[in-house]
This record gives sequence, structure tokens and C-alpha cells, in this order.
Amino acid sequence: MNYELEYGCIGEHLPHSFSREIHGEIGGYAYELKELTPEELPAFMTARQFRGINVTIPYKQAVIPFLDEIDKTARAIGAVNTVVSRNGKLTGYNTDLYGLTRLIRRIGLDLSGKKVLVLGTGGTSRTAAYAAQQLGAREIYRVSRTAREGSLSYEDALFRHADAEIILNTTPCGMFPHPAEQPIPLEPFTRLEGVADAIYNPLRSRLVLDACSRGIPAEGGLYMLVAQAVRASELFLDRIYPESLTDEIYDRILRRKENLVLIGMPGSGKSAVGSVLTRITGKPLADTDQLIVEKAGKSIPDIFLEDGETAFRNLETEIIRELSLQGGQIISTGGGAVLRPENVTLLRQNGRLFWLNRDPDSLVPTDDRPLADTAAKMKQLYQVREPIYRAAADEIIPVSGTPEDTAQNLLQH
Repeated sequence: MNYELEYGCIGEHLPHSFSREIHGEIGGYAYELKELTPEELPAFMTARQFRGINVTIPYKQAVIPFLDEIDKTARAIGAVNTVVSRNGKLTGYNTDLYGLTRLIRRIGLDLSGKKVLVLGTGGTSRTAAYAAQQLGAREIYRVSRTAREGSLSYEDALFRHADAEIILNTTPCGMFPHPAEQPIPLEPFTRLEGVADAIYNPLRSRLVLDACSRGIPAEGGLYMLVAQAVRASELFLDRIYPESLTDEIYDRILRRKENLVLIGMPGSGKSAVGSVLTRITGKPLADTDQLIVEKAGKSIPDIFLEDGETAFRNLETEIIRELSLQGGQIISTGGGAVLRPENVTLLRQNGRLFWLNRDPDSLVPTDDRPLADTAAKMKQLYQVREPIYRAAADEIIPVSGTPEDTAQNLLQH
């Protein structure tokens, strides 16, 4: 195996890592992703044919025996996620601490005097526990399925520590390709003040969405990932970047990765606005109604007539589930897509929802819309759906003028 690389990231599974893209934004050096099996790790580390690497699951502790020096913070944490080669010697650092601390501050969480639950027992959980300690937490408990290494079981956490005020998730539960999973229910935590989740793919895990739905400040791990990468690059190249660089790169990555999801009534202009957005942003357009027709092999009126509305809605959810796993798209949804809460949750994991709100008097009924093929049906449908659209939308975009005008208004948000 070729162990040579200049800068990069090592881990067991890296097909959906954002690290190469982030370091490409920092610029000035080649950065590669190198997947290693546990059997290959010793040879790679012994060969030392790199200048700087990031280390991810499951090797943040496994690399430690191969290092000549360990930064005092990384040693205190017991986990290394950055290794730099200088004059033939390998030095280990923990830049996750910097990234997580910045994420916690970005969310606006105050850990001083608080009870904190850290979900997970891997290398990142050690970082999270250390960060909580440094930020003045009163009590810190690590939680795992097996209650190993002195951690609590999830049952204990739920029944004995439901008064926890902060939850830090470091488990992969809810990460792509299993975004529907959630490590712990939040309903019992009546004093919860905030959630920080290290998962960045999807952009918003079920845990984060659950917290947000309860009005609890929460955010996923993309900002943490960018911040730790900027700090790692400083160590790679022995330089200091402006603190604003993390925010600039985060904004650019988020804009590229996030789906723009168009919701609203039939005839509100979603397809036309979606086409304009595709032209402006370069993001591909996915029209859920069109994809349903392709998958069913028949028109939407025929699906309603032959199979019924429930069959149509099931197909719609199936298409939305497939689309929601991907990022960087414009998604134009059918008028009833947000009727199922499950669809809204799926779309929010990697997307921002924009309600194109056209005056109901200007909505034109057409024969290919079984539930809105007359003016009377259209107005009645709007009255029923208006509060549902309003609740689902991250932003409300009034529709007036041309599709270009609406698209530009949307992008300003």
C-alpha cells in the first residue's frame, strides 16, 4: 500500500467526509482522504510519510502509541485528532477541543454550573467532557449503551439525570446513512437549555431538530468541523489565521451543502422559481411531482384515480426521503408535501424551507391537480393549508412579479 501523502485525513470510512472540501477552502496545499483498516494503521503511522494529518473515527486514541510527543491538552483529554511531522518526529494535538468550544459559544450556551450529559465514550466524547470541564460545568456524565468506562447507561441518564441542562452528542447515531436515528429522546429533559451535536452529515440531526422543535438552542457539527480544520491547518503550516476565517468558510460550505426547499400551493410558481434558482446558483433542480410520475410510470391524476391519495402520499414520502439524504440541491415540492410532519423533518435535515406565498385569488386551477382543479377547490385548499405552510417554513417569500424577482428575494434571505 502507498502510505505517502502530504496532508490529509485518516479514518476507517471517509466517503462522505467534508474535510477535503474545507481544507481546499483554506488553500495552499493538497489534502487527501485516506481510508485505513485497523490492520493498516500501524504500518501507515510507522512509515511517517506525511507532513500533517487529521485523525477521525475510530483512530483518535489508536494513533497515540506511534507519537513522539503529545500536546499537553491532547494528553489531558486522551485523544488526538491532528498529527504533525516535524524533523522526523510526530506530535499529536487535539483541535476538536477548539472546534467544539467555538460551536458551544456560537450556539450561545453557558455551561458554568450546569449538569452536562456527554453521549458516547469514544475519542470525541473525551474532548466534549474536557470542554465541559473547562467551561465550568458542575457535573459531567458520559453516557453509553453498555455503561462501560465508568459511563452511565441511557436508562440511567433518562431516569436519574433528566434534570440535565446541556447535552453534547459525540456518537455517530443519526449520521448518514442512518439519519432517522436519534441517540436519546428529549421529552424527559424538562430543564434542557441546549444541545451541541458533533454530527455534520446531515446538517441537522434528528437530535438537533428535536431540540429546535422544543425551542431549545441546538446546532450540528459543521461549524465545529470547520473550526477544528482551520486550527489544524495553522499547526500544519505554522501560521495564524484571522478568527473570522472559520465563519467565512463555514458560510461558503453551508451555502453549497444546504438544500433550498420550495413549499407552497399548487400554482404558486415553485417550478419556475426553482428553474431560476438553478440557473443562478448552479444547484440541480429536483421536482418531487416529476419524480413521482417517473417512478409510478403514470400521471398524478391517474395515480389518484387508480391508486388513491394515500398511495400518492407514500410515493411522495419515499421520494423526499431519497432527496433529503443529498445536499446542494433546489427541491421543488408538491403542494401537499408538508402535510406529513415526517416529510418536513426529512427536508429540514439538509434543507431550508421557503414558503412561496402567492395570493390565493391569483392561483390558477388546472386539470392535472386533482385536489385543486377548480377555483373553489383552490381557495378552500389554501385556507386549510395556510397554517401548515406557515408552521413548516423557515422563511416566507411573498410571490409577486416575475420568477426572477421571487428567486432574488429568496436568495437575499
